[in-house]
Parts: sequence; C-alpha cells; structure tokens
Amino acid sequence: MRQAIRALGWATNVFWIILLFLTVTAVYSAFQISPEFGPYAMTAYNGTVTASLPFYIDNGGFYDISNLNLTTRIKDNRGTPISDSSTFVQLIPRGSNASVTHNMSMSISQMTTENLSYLLFNDSTFYVDIALKLNYANAVPFKISTNSTMPWGAPLSNLTLDRPNPTPMGAIVPLSFENHSFFELNGTMRLEIVDNTDHVVGQTVAVLNVQPQSSYGPGVYVSISGDPRNIRKARLTFQTTVFSYGPMVIPLV
Repeated sequence: MRQAIRALGWATNVFWIILLFLTVTAVYSAFQISPEFGPYAMTAYNGTVTASLPFYIDNGGFYDISNLNLTTRIKDNRGTPISDSSTFVQLIPRGSNASVTHNMSMSISQMTTENLSYLLFNDSTFYVDIALKLNYANAVPFKISTNSTMPWGAPLSNLTLDRPNPTPMGAIVPLSFENHSFFELNGTMRLEIVDNTDHVVGQTVAVLNVQPQSSYGPGVYVSISGDPRNIRKARLTFQTTVFSYGPMVIPLV
C-alpha cells in the first residue's frame, strides 16, 4: 500500500513538473511571436477600393501556431462602419514565418449613399481596428488588438460651380475640382442648367480624365437658351470607372 501511495506521489510530482514545463515554455514561446504590419497599398477596380495591409509573423517559439485570424474593421471619423474583413491562416509551424496580405475592400457605391457621400468631396481619415487571434501549441488562445489610421483623399475635393458667364456663342460655366484620391478619375460628367420653371435650358457632357493629385477646370462650355437671368440651379451627374453619383443639385444665385 505504501509503495502504491509513493508511486502515486511520484506520478503526481512528474505531472506537475511536466505541466509547469509546458506552461513556462508556452509562455516564453508566446513572447517570441513577432507580428509586423507594413504600410497600406491602395487600389481601385470595378467600383471597389481595396486597402492591402502586408502582414508578417515570425514563429520563433517551440510550438506551432494554428487558426490564425486577422480581422479589421474600418470606420469613418463619425464612427460609421465602412468595411469588415478577415484573413485566415491555418498553420504556421514552429521555427517558421508567414507573409500574408490582408485585403480590406470598400465599396464606392456604399460611399455614394447619403451617410457617406461627403467622402467624395472631403478629405478625411479612416480609423482601423485590428484584432489578431490564434491558438498556440493547439491549446493556448492568444489575442492582440491595436488600431491605426488611414488617410482618405476625396476625388471631387473643393468642387465649385458658379453662374454661367455669357459668351457670343453660349456661356462658360465656371466649374472646378481637385482629385485628391489615389486613382484616376476617368469617365463623363453631365451638366444641366435649369431655369426658375425647372426647365433644362442648357446641357453638356464633358469627358473626365483627371489624374491623382491634379485639378479639373476652370470651366465648361454650355449652349444656353432663354434669358440667363432666369437660371436658378445646375444638376451634375458623374459616371466614372470607379463610381457613379448624381444628379446633385447646386443653386445658382
């Protein structure tokens, strides 16, 4: 009986030693995990803006990393959600590393809605919440949370439109804006001039080819019928390769 109790005591001691060893090595190894994030790279295609976040993790510990999940949430400076994205990596063996690109997609169609349409005309800052979750040694859950910011440049920044200036053949409508975005603004812009009876008295379609960080202007030629004094407003509609928006109404007083 004493031998059985002694053997049980030894087994218990060995169990606790092994458990302590695993705990210490797991905790130590967890601190050897080195995640790094690179700078954002922005692209635009078919109505979607994609912010690519390079991500690198070095598993310098003694155990495998499994079920890694990188999740991001992008919000505007008013707290309105813009994008939720996740990237999953099933396994990063011990002593190895992984380089992953996490893509965050933002719909320009969503930005043209009432709550976010100001982003077409105003530069802003996006706030990005980042959460990294993983399992270590197939047993220990691990989580890192951080946040960052992302600049946003408006494609129609400082849009201005004034009353037409009559010419012998028609009128020049002063119209200008600045493309502060990272993408080219290619497409068309439809301009309608409306009188005080809500009739269209002049219209034109202008071709847009505005490079990033460049300007459009200083005006658009329009043939106008009727008395220019009766002009009350203009309607603008944009059809580009990245977004469509309009008609937006601009008073001409």
